[in-house]
Amino acid sequence: MDTAATTQEQCVLVTGGAGFIGSHTVVELLKDGYSVVIVDDLSNASEKVLDRIDTIVGEEAAKNLSFYRADVCDKEALAYIFDNNTITSVIHFAGYKAVGESVAKPIEYYTNNLASTLTLVDVMREHGCKSIIFSSSATVYGDPDVLPLTEASPKKNATNPYGWTKWMIEQILTDLHSSDPEWNVVLLRYFNPIGAHPSGLMGEDPKGIPNNLVPYVAQVAVGKRDAIHVYGNDYDTHDGTGVRDYIHVCDLASGHAAALKWMDGRSGVEIFNLGTGKGSSVLDVITSFSAACGKELPYVMEPRRAGDVTANYANCIKAKELMGWEAQFNLDDMCRDSWNWQSNNPNGYEG
Repeated sequence: MDTAATTQEQCVLVTGGAGFIGSHTVVELLKDGYSVVIVDDLSNASEKVLDRIDTIVGEEAAKNLSFYRADVCDKEALAYIFDNNTITSVIHFAGYKAVGESVAKPIEYYTNNLASTLTLVDVMREHGCKSIIFSSSATVYGDPDVLPLTEASPKKNATNPYGWTKWMIEQILTDLHSSDPEWNVVLLRYFNPIGAHPSGLMGEDPKGIPNNLVPYVAQVAVGKRDAIHVYGNDYDTHDGTGVRDYIHVCDLASGHAAALKWMDGRSGVEIFNLGTGKGSSVLDVITSFSAACGKELPYVMEPRRAGDVTANYANCIKAKELMGWEAQFNLDDMCRDSWNWQSNNPNGYEG
């Protein structure tokens, strides 16, 4: 086993590092002393997040951050970044991520998400960098037979092209290690990331109509939308609405930092669930967010959506035992921080 390097000796390439989860992870890495290189084409992110990162981490740590505006599918651009930086590992967030859009645009989703990954690992291989953390998803578990989900739970057929891209990229990276055992692959299966940085300077800034529940709730709370649409109230749950494992984005960010420390000097393929281990229903979220913003939020009941599962939550004991990581924030914390971000930035990074 190689000797583990100190964080000061390591340079981490973060693809999609200007996005919601990526930006929070970059903050965590800079605080831990890593050099960080962000590559992001800004198709679903704002360059203004870079100034916010600098403000949060402070002038000294901010010196260790570089940014390249480029598409991860662009091999020449990626090769240039690797040629000009001594990258020791990669955290791969870049990709299209809207479930509904993926059903409408399967070609675009398969092309972008798979090609960017294949280009990335090809350039990594050419530059002798064989350490990658992949931003996967609990969507690979499909409709679970047994809860909570563990890393040994079977992968099921995905219910949409977005889910299939996560499923396939996990397989690609696993096959890569099979072909060359020097590769060091960590697959992080997230549950439902929400919340925002407690400073109120960074948060989720979706373009157009939000695809996820909490940004939509936040936009109702700030008066941008009339009411929350709740899809299905006849599920076999405590209040009839779907249950998910919501995790604070800052907990998710610290999970990446923990994975980076744990994998240093190792090789292999390892899978970790990142969640709280606790399920919350749609109505639980609305109640908690109503308390955070100080007013009752209106909602409308709609029929179930195709492809939605009844309940989904994680067993995260493996991450605690191996990496020493566990979630610190509860649902009220997540809603409080989401509201703090949304109320201070009603139009996201644009104002």
